[in-house]
Amino acid sequence: MAEPDSVRASDSERDAAASRLQAAFAEGRLDDAEFDERMRAALTARTRTDLALLTTDLPAAAPAPVPDAGQPGRFAVTFKSSLRRAGRWRVPERLTTVVYKGEGLLDLRAAELTAPVTTISTVAYKSRIDILVPPGVRVEAAGLSVSTGGADPQAPLSHNAPVVHVRGYSYKGTVEVAGGPGRTEPARGELSPHGEN
Repeated sequence: MAEPDSVRASDSERDAAASRLQAAFAEGRLDDAEFDERMRAALTARTRTDLALLTTDLPAAAPAPVPDAGQPGRFAVTFKSSLRRAGRWRVPERLTTVVYKGEGLLDLRAAELTAPVTTISTVAYKSRIDILVPPGVRVEAAGLSVSTGGADPQAPLSHNAPVVHVRGYSYKGTVEVAGGPGRTEPARGELSPHGEN
């Protein structure tokens, strides 16, 4: 019989740990470097003890507060389903998305950015998340397994252009950031809205 500290972690246990780390980061309990390090460790943890060590100094998980009416929601989570934000919607200064065994699409091309610098933290667990950005927006991507493409390198940006900072983390999945001037449809290989070809 395996010792308690050597029991293998399950997918749902890794996901629960990742959610706690996301919440702690959003609350300011972890700085950028700590969050990056712990998220990588959580998504690749092999045992329950590995996961427990990552959250021992964090408070127990609590339900996310319901946002005030008129305020954009800061969290979007889906399990074995699809997550889609497109058209006219308000993007908060910090947005956290978690997609577990599903698909995600964050289309910012017609969205209202509520801050000069928008930080989008994404976790794609055995999933794909596509983020489409409009022209005139500076994109900064970092994290684990984040790819960028489709942006026009010749498009001039003003020095005070809005910034979208994507912090992506994927485990057996993909976080793709794409966009460019004049684009109206997702590029080949990106998610299309459901029901459209």
